[in-house]
Amino acid sequence: MTDIITLADPRVAAVVPYECGEPLVDLRADGELLLDPRQADDEGSYAHLRAGALRRLVRAQRLLPAGVRLLVVEGYRPPELQRRYFEQYAATMRRAHPDASDARIRELASAYISPPEVAPHVSGGAVDLTLCDHSGRELPLGTEVNATPEESGGACRTDAPGIGTEAREYRALLGHVLTATGFVNYPTEWWHWSYGDRYWALLRRVPAARYGPADPPRAPA
Repeated sequence: MTDIITLADPRVAAVVPYECGEPLVDLRADGELLLDPRQADDEGSYAHLRAGALRRLVRAQRLLPAGVRLLVVEGYRPPELQRRYFEQYAATMRRAHPDASDARIRELASAYISPPEVAPHVSGGAVDLTLCDHSGRELPLGTEVNATPEESGGACRTDAPGIGTEAREYRALLGHVLTATGFVNYPTEWWHWSYGDRYWALLRRVPAARYGPADPPRAPA
């Protein structure tokens, strides 16, 4: 099995973001993509992506077979929310591994929640999503979106063994259309894909990220 590069890897932090200035845009504006409300926040941040990432996501949906659609769960995540998620999960890892070093706890936590300073969601280039049918009913991809490694028995990993033929085929379909339109996957989470962020730049071997941390979208007047 290929070694997984986690978001705690120093090579991710070493990637320099060369901010391209693309705005965050609301994917609800044209209704072309389905949006699930489970991660909704009062400001609607979850429904935003960088313009370039959103264009690629729409193209990915058009590559899907008839009757299958993308279901977006979360896009942009404000820095303070990312920090809270990371600290909460790091505390869970600390309780499970009381003798581990701080560096090891950071590595363990980063397999599920990104450190805030390099977080793909904070850039506006990352999206958590799954597949659904024409009515919006989720298709079986082996685990719930956002299932932790502990509660899924490791089945949240994109290439996890033993998830069943149907789930594997749907994961392969999701991966095919997103890879074809420029996204990269975080391999500990089958649902997490990104474009333009530090992790994307490292995996694509480009000299700089397109997106640095994005400012939260303005609330509607």
